Amino acid sequence: MSGTGVATIDSCRIAYRRAGTDGPPVVLCHGAGIDDATVSWRHAIDALADEYRVYAIDWPEYGNSSGDVTHTVDGYIGVLEGFLETLPFDRVTLAGISMGGGVALGYTLANPDRVEGLALIDSYGLGDRLPSALQWKVLSRFPGATEFGKIAASASPRSVRLVLNSLVADADALPEPFVADVRRKLQEPGSIQAFKQFQDNELSFNGRVATNYVDDLPDLSVPTLLVHGRQDPLVPLEWSQRAAKRIPEAELEVIEDCGHWAPRERPDRFNEILEDWLPDPRHAPEPQYTKEGMPGVTRASGD
Repeated sequence: MSGTGVATIDSCRIAYRRAGTDGPPVVLCHGAGIDDATVSWRHAIDALADEYRVYAIDWPEYGNSSGDVTHTVDGYIGVLEGFLETLPFDRVTLAGISMGGGVALGYTLANPDRVEGLALIDSYGLGDRLPSALQWKVLSRFPGATEFGKIAASASPRSVRLVLNSLVADADALPEPFVADVRRKLQEPGSIQAFKQFQDNELSFNGRVATNYVDDLPDLSVPTLLVHGRQDPLVPLEWSQRAAKRIPEAELEVIEDCGHWAPRERPDRFNEILEDWLPDPRHAPEPQYTKEGMPGVTRASGD
């Protein structure tokens, strides 16, 4: 079974995709910018649904979510905490890409008893300086420039590939469904403003970042998987390599011929890595209450 749901968390209306009726719960956290639950996790949701209960959330002002929140890692941690409280499980496995990885990591450090395992994909939050920050900061300072750029970028599949060329290893090799998902996202209003606010709050012109968990990594007490594209142009591979040495129970997988978007650039390889690492689906916890009894859920549908 797959479908969608909406949870009310404080002043936010948080939309999520869900799939699977059995197995351990896995919560997927997407990144910033031209992203949402579908863009990053389309293939992972389908791959995991046979053996896991999968939940992929849209952050506020992304996808179908809305609400007033401070667009920082700490702000999103609060949203994630509220969402997890609506699920009928004491513990879940978290997986996050880019910004979503930083959010999942921050939540896990504060709530290790609620997390079965943590997967960090090309993750933010693992270093103090982001070399790619300057180009994004400069663009965001020009009123309307980013919105105009979205319109121009979505004009054709070719223009979308030109945008993706700064994010992936080989834009020309990307499958058409991925390009179509990104084009659809570029044509939507909303998330670009959330991304601009996130940049203002988290990134400086000299590349320094506001969220850096490096010194806390030795205290991370849950099994952790780090996945990184060898050719990631945004987040340095060295961040994940260093983290793998500092986290007590860490595994590192580097995907060749892959940039910043492993779940979409190399979906088969990524899903294989994730499924091999996830908890044994035969050891699934029983939900504590039915979906109808979940606090905060205002709508749920399935097909």
